[in-house]
Amino acid sequence: MEIPIDPGRPIKHVDRKAIYTRLEARINYLRDMLDFNSSDVEALVGGAKYIKALIPAVVNIVYKKLLEQDITARAFHTRDTADETPIEEFFSEESPQIKRRKMFLRWYLIRLCSDPSQMDFWRYLNKVGMMHSGQERLHPLNIEYIHIGALLGFIQDIFIEALMSHPHLSLSRKVALVRAISKVIWIQNDLFAKWRIRDGEEYAEEMSEVILDDKEGYLGEKKILGDSSTTGSSSDDDHSSIASTAASAASVCPFAEMSKSMSKTMPPTVSETKIWAGK
Repeated sequence: MEIPIDPGRPIKHVDRKAIYTRLEARINYLRDMLDFNSSDVEALVGGAKYIKALIPAVVNIVYKKLLEQDITARAFHTRDTADETPIEEFFSEESPQIKRRKMFLRWYLIRLCSDPSQMDFWRYLNKVGMMHSGQERLHPLNIEYIHIGALLGFIQDIFIEALMSHPHLSLSRKVALVRAISKVIWIQNDLFAKWRIRDGEEYAEEMSEVILDDKEGYLGEKKILGDSSTTGSSSDDDHSSIASTAASAASVCPFAEMSKSMSKTMPPTVSETKIWAGK
C-alpha cells in the first residue's frame, strides 16, 4: 500500500551511505535532528568561561567515580575494560598515572569550549571516539561502550546541576547553555558509538580515515591547554565572572563560597549537589 506524500510539505533527503562514510554528513544529520543551531553556538562560545571555571572540579569528580569500581579502575592498568586480569593494588587519585589522565580530560573539556561551528571541532570529537575503541594506536585503549555512555551521562548531569545553580547567570542563559552543552555531549555520545555499533558495516571499506597525532592525548592539538581565549560578550545579568583555573590541578570548586552561604540558610535535609560533594 502506497502512503501518499503531501506535496506541500517539504522533506529533506538524508543519504544513508553518506552518514556512515562521511563525517560531515553525519554531523549535519545529527545537528539537524537535535536542532543544534546558531543559538547553541552563541550560547557555548559566550558561556565558555563558565564551563571552563568548572573543569578542575569536574575532572576530580569524574576520576573519583572511575576509581570507585574495579572494572573501570582496572582499565588504567590494562588499557582494556574487557581484560579481567587481577590487580593487586589499584591506582589512587594521587598516582602519577591518574594525574596524567586528569590532564588529558582537562584538555578535552577545554576543547569543548571552542567553536562548534567549525568542522575541526567535530573531527576532534570523532577522534576521541575512535581512540577509545582499541583502534589506530601503538598502545590500544579499549573502553567498552557501556562505561563510556554512563560516564558521558554522569558528566552531563554534573554540568546541568552546576550551571543551573550558578549564582549570577540569568535563567534564560542557564537554559541556553545547558541545552547547548547537552546537545554536544549527545553528539559526542554518537561519535563514541559509531566506532562500536555494526550499523552501516557494509560501507566499512569506504568510511573516512582518521589520522591521529602520534602523541597520546594530543590529537593534533598541542596547544589546547594554553588557549583560554573566548569570543562573545556577557549580558548585563552576568554580574561577575568566575576565573578559570583549568590549567591548574587544584580541586577548588568555583561555587564553594556560595555553597557555604547557602548551607547556613537551607534545611539540613537538602542534599549537596555533585559539584559541592566533590569538595
